[in-house]
Amino acid sequence: MPEKILILDFGSQFTQLIARRVRELNIYCEIHPYNHFPEVDSTVKGIILSGSPYSVRQEDAPQFDFKPYHKQLPILGVCYGAQYLAQHNGGEVQPSSTREYGRANLQYINEASPLFKEVPSSSQVWMSHGDTITNITDNFEIIASTDTVKVAAYQIKGSQTYGIQFHPEVTHSLDGKQLLQNFLVDICGCHQEWTSESFIETTIAGLKEKLGDDKVVLGLSGGVDSSVAAVLLHQAIGKNLYCIFVDNGLLRKDEFESVLDSYKHMGLNVRGIDAKQRFYDALAGLTDPEKKRKAIGRVFIEVFDDAAHEVQDVKWLGQGTIYPDVIESVSVKGPSATIKSHHNVGGLPDFMKLKVVEPLNTLFKDEVRRVGRTLGIDDNILGRHPFPGPGLAIRILGEVTPEKVAILQQADAIYINNLRQGGVYDKVWQAGAIYLPVQSVGVMGDERTYENVVCLRAVESLDGMTADWCHLPYELLAKISNEIINNVKGINRVVYDISSKPPATIEWE
Repeated sequence: MPEKILILDFGSQFTQLIARRVRELNIYCEIHPYNHFPEVDSTVKGIILSGSPYSVRQEDAPQFDFKPYHKQLPILGVCYGAQYLAQHNGGEVQPSSTREYGRANLQYINEASPLFKEVPSSSQVWMSHGDTITNITDNFEIIASTDTVKVAAYQIKGSQTYGIQFHPEVTHSLDGKQLLQNFLVDICGCHQEWTSESFIETTIAGLKEKLGDDKVVLGLSGGVDSSVAAVLLHQAIGKNLYCIFVDNGLLRKDEFESVLDSYKHMGLNVRGIDAKQRFYDALAGLTDPEKKRKAIGRVFIEVFDDAAHEVQDVKWLGQGTIYPDVIESVSVKGPSATIKSHHNVGGLPDFMKLKVVEPLNTLFKDEVRRVGRTLGIDDNILGRHPFPGPGLAIRILGEVTPEKVAILQQADAIYINNLRQGGVYDKVWQAGAIYLPVQSVGVMGDERTYENVVCLRAVESLDGMTADWCHLPYELLAKISNEIINNVKGINRVVYDISSKPPATIEWE
């Protein structure tokens, strides 16, 4: 088992960012809700307490008994975590005279503190808090201050427990990575040995032990996650992995054939199933996004179950679930409110009677790509944009019909091909065309037209949790618009979506 850091989540928007920064230092970490803290074993090297939207002064503020670990392990409290540790050690936390949000500069640093090794005294940090630690007891030592925050950082004497009022995980804290490295390497004693190579080695060994000679079926999508999961499973159990790729009639243009072709060169045992009509029949008359998603999910399970039954004695279902899916499903306040159903999370129908194996459920998307490159998977697969499980059904607003799918596939293909030819595809996190239930007047030749509208969407993101719209060149957008209108019968207007996430989502449904 690799050594690890436990991150206790009090509901901060930055908790996943802390985890990403820790892992960038080649140190494995896990996020756990404050009310589901795991048992601490010998692999745990330290604990980080996250920030929170709560105030420690609220009656319903998140609580955590840190005392069993106070002398046992190094602890770093960040923002709320720092205030919580201070308040529960005799200190005092009060509302700030003005809410401190944004950049600040440290005015004092205790240069002898191992936490601030190689951090300059005027280092820029990022503040985001409505409360301030106003009083501390004699067993606290202040190790950093700004001009307005006296207790910007402290250490509890006689222990390796630290608190910092700022956020080292955001890039605006210019020496935040150095501070985290000081805590993780110098104070916790982590060895920085968690790499894609070590992940592959330990994962394949674990899969061999877990699965033995059992058979596994896995639904491939042609995307990054399922492909990397398939190769890991294949290296562990070889011919006992049975991959199924379902054509639900909602894929991109020519995608079914091209994806099957790409898998031929990877040595995987893949079976393609044409189930287009079953999905179209299930979607007929449905306009509500959730009903469409659930119909697609139901039919996929039926098709997949039929195919799985043709494999004798199969015991496991392989899935490409990744870490953000897991975090969202066990959030601080229980499962998150349903923004949309997720096709990987939520369990299996009882009738399938399969156990689930998820080789990637500890990795973020960029880590999955790194593992894929180490495994030698083709960049054409690893570099593909994320594509929603329900496919084009949620990019066709309103009822889904084969005719609408064909129109959208053509428009989408023109869009994506132009992004590739224009050299911007790899700079975009996700892109796609959306078929709108709107008709507009147009003029083609000497005729008046009354046809449909397509919206283009392209976003930049690191992990899909937040996203900003891409500032594509006007010349490229004009070229795409002209090609779609001139070549796709049924479309006479193209628009571009310039909304970010939040408040919008990446997909329209």
